[in-house]
Amino acid sequence: MESRNREKKSMSLITLQVLDGADRGRLFTHLRPPVTIGREEGNDVQLNDERVSRFHIKIQEDNERLVLTDLQSTNGTKVNGEDIKLRILRYGDIITIGRSLLRFGSRDEIALRFARLRGEQPASRSSEGAVGSREPLGQLDLNPNDDDLQAKLFRLEPPDLPSRLSPGQAAQLAEVLDYFHLRVRELIRAADPDPKATRVVLAAEHWQQLVDIQSRLAEYLRTVSDPDIER
Repeated sequence: MESRNREKKSMSLITLQVLDGADRGRLFTHLRPPVTIGREEGNDVQLNDERVSRFHIKIQEDNERLVLTDLQSTNGTKVNGEDIKLRILRYGDIITIGRSLLRFGSRDEIALRFARLRGEQPASRSSEGAVGSREPLGQLDLNPNDDDLQAKLFRLEPPDLPSRLSPGQAAQLAEVLDYFHLRVRELIRAADPDPKATRVVLAAEHWQQLVDIQSRLAEYLRTVSDPDIER
């Protein structure tokens, strides 16, 4: 609880470090949202990258969370290897725009987050100035070029449900979640696990149902990220 409160207190200021690209090594600290990042002068963070749009992304605070929005950029935005239009940021997230990689959060903030996820008490400040778990920050197994980074982070920390929903919105969200819960439950029951093997067999029909679930989720994600698109 203490680490969560500490994270909230520091939420109003943003730290970004450029890990790769022409501006590699640059550190931007004490940025107060909203923050825009792009190639043009006038951005809070200006990057020397021709594949970055003039005004590429914006990070703003909403309901005690920091939300990244892609500003209809030409080459798109990724967070932890996933194409996004809209994403809640968490310390340690890797943002890819153009040829540039940016890490969100200071070393202290990232280390505190992962110590909390592992159920560990943060260690005292090291000689390098980072507060962290017993494992050095460089060994957190978070390779920014890892295509499965998003899945790794979600396994560590499932996203929170939205708060402050109206009764109608809460009912609508519950209906969507219930739909997928029932379909996944049917597929789990239909699976044929072999206790002597390490694999579970799914019939071709059930496999297609699983693919259909992914398809519907992809459609929902696209609609939520960009409500104005044609369905």
